[in-house]
Amino acid sequence: MSGAGFAPLEGIKVLELGHIMAGPVCGRMLADMGADVVKVERVPNGDPSRSFVPPEIDGESAAFMMLNRNKRGIAVDIKRPEGVTLVRRLIRGADVVIENYRTGTLDQLGIGYDSVKSGNPGLVWCEISGFGRTGPYAGIGGFDLIAQGYSGLMSLTGESDGRPPVKCGVPVTDITAGILGAMGVLAAILHRLLTGEGQRVDTSLYEAGITHTYWQSAIALATGESPGPLGSAHPLNAPYQAFETSDGWINLGASTQASWEKVPEIVGQPRLIENELFCDNAARMENLDELVAVLVPLFKQHSTEEWLRRFEAAGVPAGPVASLQDMLTHSQTIEREMVTEVQHSTLGPVKTLGFPVKLGDSHAAIERGAPILGEHTLEVLLENGYTKTSVAELQRSSIIICA
Repeated sequence: MSGAGFAPLEGIKVLELGHIMAGPVCGRMLADMGADVVKVERVPNGDPSRSFVPPEIDGESAAFMMLNRNKRGIAVDIKRPEGVTLVRRLIRGADVVIENYRTGTLDQLGIGYDSVKSGNPGLVWCEISGFGRTGPYAGIGGFDLIAQGYSGLMSLTGESDGRPPVKCGVPVTDITAGILGAMGVLAAILHRLLTGEGQRVDTSLYEAGITHTYWQSAIALATGESPGPLGSAHPLNAPYQAFETSDGWINLGASTQASWEKVPEIVGQPRLIENELFCDNAARMENLDELVAVLVPLFKQHSTEEWLRRFEAAGVPAGPVASLQDMLTHSQTIEREMVTEVQHSTLGPVKTLGFPVKLGDSHAAIERGAPILGEHTLEVLLENGYTKTSVAELQRSSIIICA
C-alpha cells in the first residue's frame, strides 16, 4: 500500500500464539502497521484454519491466507519441553505476545504471562478469549456463534419476533475482538513508552458482541425492556431500512427530519408530508408498519439505479445492497486500496483485502503473503540465538517444522 514516511509499528516484535480467527486478526492488524509478527503454529498440522477448505488455491487455504498474510511463520510443538523452552526464548525478545487459547492453557504449559513477565518486564501480553480472563465464565471457550448468542446480538438479528434466531452473516465477535485486542496493544505500547512497563491486555468475544449493542442497550437500560429484531430497520429512526425495487434492493437512510421531508416528493407522494402518522420521527417509529406498507409498493415501480439517481440528486442517503463481488470490484474499493496483492512464496501474487485505516504521514506495510507451514522457522530461530546444528536437531526430534 502506498503512503509517505514509514510504517508506524516498525521495530515492534510481536509473537502470535494465535489460532483460527480472533488472535490472527489482532496479529494481522499489527503486522499491517509494520510490526514484525511471528506466528507460532502447532506441529504437525499448523493453525486449524489451514483446513478450512474449500476454497483453496493450489493446496493453500484461502481463509488461512486472508488472516495470516504479512506474518512470518514458524511451527513448534509447544506441548514438549524443548518446544516450551524455544517459545520462552522468543517471548524474552518480544515486545508483544498475542494469545487466544482457552483460559489457563498456556499457564499449564509454563508459558503463561505470570511465568514469563519477570524475564521481560516491558512485555505487552494480549489475551483474547471467549468471555475474558475473569468472571464466572472465564473458563468457557470462545466461538463466534456462542458469543453472538450470549451477547444478545442474535436476539436483534432477523426479520421479526417469533422467527428463528439468525446470527450476523460474518463472524463479527471474532473480528471485533481481534480489532479491540490490537487497540489495547497500541494503548499498552504507549503506556510502555511513558513508563517502561509492560502489562496485560484482556478482551473477549463476549465483550466484542456487547460493544455492537450500543443503540439497543441504550433502549433496554432506559426502558427495562429488550428490543427485538427489526430486519434491516433502525431501532431509533425511520425510514431507515432496505426496500425492494423492480430489479433488486435499495437501502434508504432518511434518519433525520430534514431527509424525511424530501422523501414524499421523491417517491411521488408529496401529500405524505401532511400525514400526522408520519409527521416526526417519534410518529414514524410508532407507525412504522403503516409507513413501510405505503413505501413498499412505491419502490417496486422503479429500478435500483433509478432510485439511487433520485435520492442522490436530492441529497438523501441511499445505496444498493451489493454482493461481495460487486463490492470487491467497485471503484471506491479500488481507489481506497481495499483490494491489494501480496507475494506468496509458492503461489506468486495473491489477492487480499487492504488495510482499512489511512495515515497521512506514515503507511501500512502489506508486503508478504501468508507463510506456508514452518516457512520461517530456521530464519527466526537463527535470529534468536540458535545455530543451524541446534535447529537441525530440533527438526529431527519433530519439535519444529522447517519448510
